[in-house]
Amino acid sequence: MTYLILFISAFLSATLLPFGSEALLIYNISVGYDIYLLLFFATLGNSLGSILNYYLGLKGEEYLIEKKLLKEKYIDISKRYFDKYGFLTILFAWVPIIGDPITFIAGVLKYDFKKFVILIIISKFSRYLFIALII
Repeated sequence: MTYLILFISAFLSATLLPFGSEALLIYNISVGYDIYLLLFFATLGNSLGSILNYYLGLKGEEYLIEKKLLKEKYIDISKRYFDKYGFLTILFAWVPIIGDPITFIAGVLKYDFKKFVILIIISKFSRYLFIALII
């Protein structure tokens, strides 16, 4: 049950909702749960939350253009830049506050999904591993 709660917490913290999972991870490590399983479930939940953001961005592009919140011209310019340098940006998806919008923007700009998933897993795992190592 502990791993499921951590998974849900990590999933929610990766969405655009204001939520955090780090304190729960730290607590679970301190009381002796298997660190490898904790890292796995935290990374899995957080990565899936980022994939949800990507999907919302992907499907939300038309809505944003229709409501004139975004202009297609700027999306095309941004897409070319993001296709070239997006991998570096996505690696910063672990950063609190700015990381979740990055995953949404990757969806809006239709960044290559396979690359996105690989980079998100690396980014999210690195975040939780760093937390585990400093404890």
